[in-house]
Amino acid sequence: MGERDGVVPARRRGLADEVADRVRDAIFSGAYAPGAQLREVDLSAALDVSRGPVREALLRLEREGLVRSAWHRGATVADLSIEDITELYSLRGALEQFAVQQVVERASDESIAAVERAAVAMTRAEDEYALVRCDIAFHDAVYAATGHRRLIEAWEAIRSQIHLFLLTRIRIDSDGYRSHLPEEHRELAAVLRARDAETALELFAAHRRDAFEVLVGPAEEASS
Repeated sequence: MGERDGVVPARRRGLADEVADRVRDAIFSGAYAPGAQLREVDLSAALDVSRGPVREALLRLEREGLVRSAWHRGATVADLSIEDITELYSLRGALEQFAVQQVVERASDESIAAVERAAVAMTRAEDEYALVRCDIAFHDAVYAATGHRRLIEAWEAIRSQIHLFLLTRIRIDSDGYRSHLPEEHRELAAVLRARDAETALELFAAHRRDAFEVLVGPAEEASS
């Protein structure tokens, strides 16, 4: 029984998952920068797998928004445009505003403690790429604290693209990112612990706005 019968062999599916994980990790570690080509033949050789699982993995990463394909270029790491950045900023803002309200109103003390631990972990990041991973983990913890399954799923749908957004930011201002992000996240965790909705919403909004302005500047935000 094969694919024509509607069943994909389990090993092949698992291998494609592993290839996707490896390529995603390479993108997030800076090995493949935005715009870099992802050639099936090169990835197949590097990972010692056939081109079939590589092709499936690239399709999965394309659905995540990490990879783009064009007939004349093949697959490349997504290079976010101003429109991409603006859309991600506005959508993230809508989701995060609701998430912060939910955390303040409903989250358990244990869930907020997980957010605090994620903030502390940022101080141990060895480089800017590790710091971005910690940044994403912090926001994972915030969404997890809401206990709102569909909200968490909505965050997960854009999570990889937000990771790419932050990687784009460190290419522009790595020193600024590393110098103030850990303390900024500890402040965000503190206002959630205080259950101060008004201040939390203001600080989270400023946190998002700072990242946006590094990429496009305040003038573009005012016109979006």
